[in-house]
Amino acid sequence: MKKQIFAGLLAVVLSITGCGGSSPAGNKDAESAQGTTQAAVQEAEQSAAQGVTQAAAQDEEQPGEQETAHGIRGKAASEFEPIESENGNIVILYTNDVHCAVENGIGYAGLAAYKKKMQEEGNAVLLIDDGDAIQGGIFGSLTKGDAIINLMNDVGYDLAIPGNHEFDYGAARFLELVSKAEYPYICCNFDDIQKDEIVLDSYVIREIGGKKIGFIGALTPLTTSASAPANFQDENGEFKYGYLRTDDGEALYKRIQEAVDAVHAEGVDYTFLVSHLGIEESTKPFMSVDVIRNTTGIDVVLDGHSHSTVPMELVKNKDRKDVVLTQTGTQFKSIGKLTIDANGKISTELVTEVDEKDEEILAAIEKERAAFQDKVSAHIAHSDFELMVNEGEIQLVRNNETNLGDLIADAFRKATGAEIAIVNSGGIRENIPAGDITYGDILTAIPYINEMCAIKVKGQAIADVLEFSVRKAPEPNGGFMQVSGISFDIDLDKNAQVQVDNNGMFVAFGSDERRVSNIKVNGEPLDPDREYILGGTLYVLAQQGGGITFFDGAELVDLERNMLDIDAVAEYLGSMGGTVSEEYADPYGQERIHFVNE
Repeated sequence: MKKQIFAGLLAVVLSITGCGGSSPAGNKDAESAQGTTQAAVQEAEQSAAQGVTQAAAQDEEQPGEQETAHGIRGKAASEFEPIESENGNIVILYTNDVHCAVENGIGYAGLAAYKKKMQEEGNAVLLIDDGDAIQGGIFGSLTKGDAIINLMNDVGYDLAIPGNHEFDYGAARFLELVSKAEYPYICCNFDDIQKDEIVLDSYVIREIGGKKIGFIGALTPLTTSASAPANFQDENGEFKYGYLRTDDGEALYKRIQEAVDAVHAEGVDYTFLVSHLGIEESTKPFMSVDVIRNTTGIDVVLDGHSHSTVPMELVKNKDRKDVVLTQTGTQFKSIGKLTIDANGKISTELVTEVDEKDEEILAAIEKERAAFQDKVSAHIAHSDFELMVNEGEIQLVRNNETNLGDLIADAFRKATGAEIAIVNSGGIRENIPAGDITYGDILTAIPYINEMCAIKVKGQAIADVLEFSVRKAPEPNGGFMQVSGISFDIDLDKNAQVQVDNNGMFVAFGSDERRVSNIKVNGEPLDPDREYILGGTLYVLAQQGGGITFFDGAELVDLERNMLDIDAVAEYLGSMGGTVSEEYADPYGQERIHFVNE
């Protein structure tokens, strides 16, 4: 089934749960994103939860009592140097979902130059990141985030929040990076559930241009299942960290409201929510518009996560007051600029072009690159055609078969010696262009650097994971599987009614109805009682990545040698004699995945 059956739908679907690379968009994309935002707002108005817990009134609880009762804590304005404004204007610059694209579009060098320009014009300037900065590309993957933190320090960020991908190297590694950052990380719903306390400060207050602004951080409660659950567990396999995931979202709303009340008690002039929540419908009730509709006292939401292009939207809060919502897209397609003028008027815009690049930041990028340049520039193979993941702004791989998905799955199957291999589409980020392919091209396409793995598992578990992977189709989903050695049909008119727990882990199917049928292994019907060898990454097969619990207790198969996914793909390409085989020429794959209701 080719991509065109979803073209109309996907033109207005904003990408991912967490996270996917995409190319810069033009005005048409921005208009589409705004329309999607408005639809989400209307939906949120119609379905806002009734009876949301009221936050304690500010005059009934003192800040110290709030800290004791709820763990809400933050840094007061007195802990920072005031930022003066010569012209009476306050400018807050913001980025989201950079995903290690240090040189894409405006890039860090352009951002640094623009920040200096705003300062030279006499504005009081603050720079904020809304999450998903340290993972998704070479500069992050090969340094486990170090290079990105170094560059953010050099650019002069003043504040950041974690996105779900900040935890891809493990929660412990993220906290190491926090200690290296020369700016604070905040988040009001990143909890150490074993200690029953919030890990980071919930807010900071800054005095900017004579005004006190409270900044509150919030992260999607879907974080645990959007990364590897093992990243959030202790040495005994017990969950150590959580993000207030509940079916109705009320725990998140309540925590954010408590943080809002805490900064209001400090006498702020404006309250900003710096969030990694997004406006993708599949993330309800945790969308930024859901939070706005169920809270009061927030003036602005600087959002991320859904990679949406939102210059400025006004969303009604619980008291029917307007809240500004904005998001910049992804990978430096733009940077956000919020202005508070001398009269207190708030406006936001997206800056898509910057004429100058900061020479010091360009030099810093080259310094970071030098540590791994020889490795990433190594020639691997040549392709006469593009290997597809994204088609323009559409992340095709997340709900359709693609030629790069097929190739990676085949590489995994060969590397592990398995009968079947599966690849979660969320780990495949970028196209590989036609022409010479370097090691760096492979790493850009699959940047998360996972270990290869194989397990022995019954056919029924394989059928179950395929069913789980297509539960959101045709909506894009990072858990959608690309496959090798197996083929199957999908009927979108059917619904398996998948049930997950508060960490997003699969629990059960709510009915016997299945979307997936006609499953064949190398041309033969799948035997649900037979044991197969299944290949893939440790993340999917053994670490419950994406909420996959079907393989618990499965026997690991000893591999001839340990290997990383990028090396498996590099070796597979090399085995073709230097040129990618014509069997991968069709960008929409080899009909391994077939939709029956075209």
